[in-house]
Amino acid sequence: MNVTPYYVDALKELINIGVGRAAGMLNQMLHSHITLHVPFVKIISSMELNDENLGNFGKQKLSMVRFMFKGPFSGSASLVFPPDSAAKLVDVVTGEKIELADLDAVRTGTLTEVGNIVLNGVMGSIGNILKQRLNYSLPIYMENTMDGLLTSNNHDYSPITILLAQTHFTIEQLQIAGDIILFFEVGSFDALLDAIKTISKPEGDYE
Repeated sequence: MNVTPYYVDALKELINIGVGRAAGMLNQMLHSHITLHVPFVKIISSMELNDENLGNFGKQKLSMVRFMFKGPFSGSASLVFPPDSAAKLVDVVTGEKIELADLDAVRTGTLTEVGNIVLNGVMGSIGNILKQRLNYSLPIYMENTMDGLLTSNNHDYSPITILLAQTHFTIEQLQIAGDIILFFEVGSFDALLDAIKTISKPEGDYE
């Protein structure tokens, strides 16, 4: 799928604004200064999703927080935590030794809360800036491979557009860094691009 650089830059800027907003909320939650930035954004078809695009994440089991959104453009948004990043964030948020019996519940609750903050920050910014009303489902925590995430709501394997954004986080005081992945499945991608077009005048168009 070919999308002009204008749209890629516009989407990256929207996501950067959203993760900046989310970082402010996470700072209050963590009582530590966390920075979030988006090194790259890719727009690909689900048919193009492979190890080259996913790095090491394609086959390994990952922690994920996901919700559905509906409106002028619809789909799902997921925050994906590689194992190392998930462990670091749980340690920072809880700030205490967790009893083994409570570990799973604390891990699930912590990552769901972080995921909900980041996803709401990003989707809220996209909706506000594009002046589009979006409705969200409640976030769901799951553990799956990236392949499993893709097929869990797409049983007929019909091609959909995926917006893949690597997000790097740094917690300076604790010298902790890691990566999380924003993964959007947008079944109405043309409507999203049309909404971007209404707020500015790009040169050219997508193919």
